[in-house]
Amino acid sequence: MDDFLAFSHIGKSYPGVRALDDISFSVPRGTIHRLVGENGAGKSTLIRVLSGDTEADQGEISIDGQMQHFASTRDAFAARVVVVHQELQLVPSLTVAENLRLGRFPARAGVIDFRGMIGQVGAKLADIGIHVDPRTPVSQLSLGERQMIEVAKAVMMDARVIALDEPTSSLSSRESEVLFELIGRLRAQGKVVIYISHRLDEIFRLCDGCTVFRDGRLAAHHTTMEGLTRDKLVAEMVGREIVDIWGWRGRIAGKPRLAVEGVSGKHLAHPASFDVRAGEIHGFFGLVGSGRSELMRLVYGADKRRTGHIAIDGVTLAGRDPKRSIQAGLVLCSEDRKYDGIIQGMSVGENIVVSARRHFSPFGLIRPGREGETADKFIKTLRIRTPSRRQNIVNLSGGNQQKVILARWLAETGVKVLIVDEPTRGIDVGAKAEIYDLLYSLAERGIAIVVVSSELPEVMGISDRISVMCEGRIVAGFERADFDEHIILAAALPDRSIPEPTKRAS
Repeated sequence: MDDFLAFSHIGKSYPGVRALDDISFSVPRGTIHRLVGENGAGKSTLIRVLSGDTEADQGEISIDGQMQHFASTRDAFAARVVVVHQELQLVPSLTVAENLRLGRFPARAGVIDFRGMIGQVGAKLADIGIHVDPRTPVSQLSLGERQMIEVAKAVMMDARVIALDEPTSSLSSRESEVLFELIGRLRAQGKVVIYISHRLDEIFRLCDGCTVFRDGRLAAHHTTMEGLTRDKLVAEMVGREIVDIWGWRGRIAGKPRLAVEGVSGKHLAHPASFDVRAGEIHGFFGLVGSGRSELMRLVYGADKRRTGHIAIDGVTLAGRDPKRSIQAGLVLCSEDRKYDGIIQGMSVGENIVVSARRHFSPFGLIRPGREGETADKFIKTLRIRTPSRRQNIVNLSGGNQQKVILARWLAETGVKVLIVDEPTRGIDVGAKAEIYDLLYSLAERGIAIVVVSSELPEVMGISDRISVMCEGRIVAGFERADFDEHIILAAALPDRSIPEPTKRAS
């Protein structure tokens, strides 16, 4: 196989940060190549350089023996290079068909041929294996469906180099299988697929080789997966061995702090009931579409409840909106960092203190000094990798953005219940261990924590109890002593043989 895509001495710096330091490696034609490394290691920066979204300070890129210079994403598209970023680039108000043909609408006599476009896009989606009506507005799609549409966009542009940044982070197991099959077809067609994912099991299933990044440098380059193990890759990524990523620490839970009774809403027809004790980590597991996130949005007040009663420390939660929830000590870290988490355009420090600003603003007067001290404290405590609190949050890696969101709620005094939805989505193994340790520390302070995740090993690894959801219902509950991977997974499957509902998690 000949080297089709080559990076030569790529370097990129930001104020106070050397993001890429002399990166050189090549990828053969018709292969799937994995980029591995902790958050902030340089993977996404290299992909932004490849996409034309960022210009390198030094170095060159060549494709099929020809030097390339991408001053913009338009230049990259012209060279048939497409990047599917972790933070999706779709226009929510437009339909699926309009997003997939944006800037390339078919026309007849100067008039856009919408009917023809819908037919072409529908046929292509069916061929790829994506079952979505092309007339559907993107705003009505699930996060997983949006991810698949982004991948379809790259395929429909007939790209010869396709980079996928955390493509399965929001996908169900069925959607992931469709994606894996599609990637295999692209490889057979001679395409180069650059694959970024923190799910290490995928690397051994899909990839032909991998390159390991650490602190902006090349830590290792493997042209084959032969002889590689998960432990070796982790050691190359973090520069040390991580024996137990979960690091579970037992605690004595107190009285029920959060009590949810009979909650239902537009996207969750079946009433749900559960409780979370002070100092407990209560995990919620289910496949994508099981209703986990919908339930938590109802509890938090982000979506309107039809029925139900919620109490914190025995006191009924007044009102049904996020503002009242926050005032009562109930906060939510959403699964979608880009749209529901970070505030783009603001600095790291501003994102940390924005919800707690009233505590630093007596009589409505903002006190920048107090806010800065608070932001710096959490940057240090949570080990957020940023040159300073003044750095724009969009320049941080996904894992560090997640830490900023957690810091925001920790800066909010009086938090009693913390709900975190997919807290480690798109986060490397080292950062995961840090976030788990933080959750344990918060639980040890008496905060009741709900962790929602589609990764069963994660839920089993850090939870004291687990509730399982399937098709909009809580169908099973397990104490830690009863955790069994096969039984919990069976409960989450729609065709499970376990009677429903089983014992309530309480």
